[in-house]
Amino acid sequence: MSIRQLTVFVENRQGAMAEVTRELAQHNVDLRALSMADTQEFGVLRLIVKDVDSALTVLRESGHIVNVTPVTAVKISDAPGRLSQALSVLNDAGINIEYLYAFLTRTEKHAYVVLRVEDNDGAKNALSEAGFKLVQESDIQKL
Repeated sequence: MSIRQLTVFVENRQGAMAEVTRELAQHNVDLRALSMADTQEFGVLRLIVKDVDSALTVLRESGHIVNVTPVTAVKISDAPGRLSQALSVLNDAGINIEYLYAFLTRTEKHAYVVLRVEDNDGAKNALSEAGFKLVQESDIQKL
């Protein structure tokens, strides 16, 4: 099963990020991870949140363009080379990675890595078969 990532298009101007995060905070939406990439005119804000449906409603009602994207997330132990091993599994399975970002969990010695890949099912199968634990939305809600 994939987790749902919110992709928000944010105007590239001072205060825009503060507005988005304030709107979410005012509606008690907990952020679990985020990634921001920018262009000259707008930014692409990727969010993992505890309550996707509430965040989606808040952002759309406040006028933001937001999409829901299924992504794969994998639990990576804190050991040299472990991320490289996971990425090699996907490469060996012929699965392209479009982007990734990571965030720390409250448990020690682990990080969650969010991967946007061209084949979520293939990635999940390859990673599971290689012994990696996949992250579910229920895991995100426990953080």
